[in-house]
Amino acid sequence: MQPSIDFDFAGLDALFSPRSIAVVGATDSPQRIGGIPLDYLLRFGYTGRLHAVNPRAATVQGLPAHARLTDIREPVDLAIVAVPQAHVAAVLEDAAAARVRSMVLFSSGFAETGAEGAATQQALQERARAAGIRLIGPNCLGFMRPGHQTYATFSPAPNAGRVKPGRIGLISQSGAFGAYAYSMARERGLGLSLWATTGNEADVQLADGLAWLARDPETDVIMAYMEGCRDGERLRAALALTREHGKPVIMFKVGTSELGAAAAASHTASLAGNDAVYDAVFRQYGVLRAHTISDFFALAASASIAPIPRNHSLGLLTVSGGVGAMMADDASAASLDVQPLSEAAQRQLLEWVPFAAPRNPVDITGQVTNDVTLLERSAELMMRDRNFASWLGFFAAGGLSEAFWAVLRSLVEKLRAAHPDTLLAICTLCSDARRAEMEALGCLVFSDPSAAIRCIGALASLADAPRAAPLPPFPAQSALQLPPGSLSEARSMELLAEAGMPVVPHQLVRTQQQAAQAVQALGGTIALKVASADIAHKSEVGGVALNLRTAMDAGAAFERILASARQARPTAQLDGALAARMVHGGVECIAGVHRDPVFGPVLMFGLGGIHVEILRDVSLRALPITRDDALAMVQELRTFPILAGARGKPPADLQALADALLALADFAQRCGDTLSSAEINPLIALPREQGGCVAVDALVIGADHCTVPAR
Repeated sequence: MQPSIDFDFAGLDALFSPRSIAVVGATDSPQRIGGIPLDYLLRFGYTGRLHAVNPRAATVQGLPAHARLTDIREPVDLAIVAVPQAHVAAVLEDAAAARVRSMVLFSSGFAETGAEGAATQQALQERARAAGIRLIGPNCLGFMRPGHQTYATFSPAPNAGRVKPGRIGLISQSGAFGAYAYSMARERGLGLSLWATTGNEADVQLADGLAWLARDPETDVIMAYMEGCRDGERLRAALALTREHGKPVIMFKVGTSELGAAAAASHTASLAGNDAVYDAVFRQYGVLRAHTISDFFALAASASIAPIPRNHSLGLLTVSGGVGAMMADDASAASLDVQPLSEAAQRQLLEWVPFAAPRNPVDITGQVTNDVTLLERSAELMMRDRNFASWLGFFAAGGLSEAFWAVLRSLVEKLRAAHPDTLLAICTLCSDARRAEMEALGCLVFSDPSAAIRCIGALASLADAPRAAPLPPFPAQSALQLPPGSLSEARSMELLAEAGMPVVPHQLVRTQQQAAQAVQALGGTIALKVASADIAHKSEVGGVALNLRTAMDAGAAFERILASARQARPTAQLDGALAARMVHGGVECIAGVHRDPVFGPVLMFGLGGIHVEILRDVSLRALPITRDDALAMVQELRTFPILAGARGKPPADLQALADALLALADFAQRCGDTLSSAEINPLIALPREQGGCVAVDALVIGADHCTVPAR
């Protein structure tokens, strides 16, 4: 199962659903940080108990003012703290004494400022945890729940217009982006169940917000803006909850470049990590990753309006052949299945419009202007024939016509009634009011057909997301303790073989005579590789000899490669050479595992040679994984057709590759944090009829807890 994480939902409920709120540092001015949240709560109609805390005032904004939290003689679920950093510790002590259950901390001057601020934040975090207080912040804009009139924020965004209550939860690590996203949601007409910013995440992290929204009955879709993560295990557990509860997550993560990652880390005092690993984790949990702000909102809006497609099938109806061809190209790029209609359905369409294009996309041309019934008849025929999971109609500027709009509305009403689980979308120019009409019917509206296809393709990818099947457990403790530094190839192969990895027959030879005898002992052509924990890349020092068929060849090669290695690396300790049987045929692959600073052990698989060095065509999974994950890693490579048997070549044994990946994953988990990395390069995938795969070369590196390399 997924590692157990205690999200303390009772504490999060007190934070996000407070029955009573105290504003500490409250002021009369609705333009100051301490006055803004109190003004919002009073003006927008918060219905819970509300208290103002200000030791220098008798009343604040019409409320009696308390000098301290401890002067409030009733329970307080949430304290909104708007005081300078120097006063935060004292307020926290008062909150602990008053048994306040949660806090929103606006104050800055903590981890985002450097080491001293980080130490102060750590002390704050430990005191809040000891007192049982859930803390969001510091250095954050707080949160809002529009449907509950709860505004624990000093963001000016609501003054320009409030977001309507809705069923999308939005959580952001950045306050500035969060305020921008709030305004974007308001302009787009999206309704929010929760808007929250997490700031420095001393306690409540983005993952906690995701987990709470996963269980929130008022939320259907989750939007998240991420700059980095310090606790990958917590994030994975939260994403597992969103998957379990069927809540689509639309993630906009920055820090994809080296420069962007550095900027994110300095801004949020969090570790950006390796973006490719984040991408892999998002795929593992069915997260839709948006790469632009427009896609971020389009995907969220679409997921909240229309049903998630049950598969990748797509029906396309158009009044323009050129746009139909463009949509078909876009659909192919988005991995959508634009399957042709049956011959019978195509004949029927041609009877109605002899010059139509009847396959799919279905182009009924401008003839629809003369016979508007063609629209409904054609769409219904398409759905009866193929029952597409998604259907998209392109109608140019037809949405601006009063008469044609009535036809479109009738069409969508009938399609929605007959096919309630189908994603329906139209592409046309129309007013905002007409867009809202269609969206109320559960139909998406786009002005750009390419944007429509991208959105449908992204939503359809959710059909591929693995369900909430339990994952294998993490070992309670490391069962295998590795020494620090690089292990020799012989020891690396030995350890991997013990873990169940198929390795090539081999033996360590220490003399010229032993090398000569290895040809017969290993039964055929052999390779010799210098054995030294100090030399990771043997070919670079002339330490490899291949295709040795005779004892004489092997003996001479032994002397040659050791002499070359000594000359290139005079200080390296040489243990002799590793003799291994040559493997002929098959496909050269690479498999490895490394310890990511955020997510722990991460498994990698790809095709070897130029495919990994130049194309960087690899798949990744954070451990633990299932067998289905292992097979998916193999099949999702762009170069997978080579393994599947391209150009008449025999297909590789995919099941054996999955077994090998599972063995490598098990090895990494048993090593725990004593493993830095392990790499098998190459891992030869043999033809299916021959069966199996075999590790030809391996390097295991223990975590560097000391400076003495292991041998």
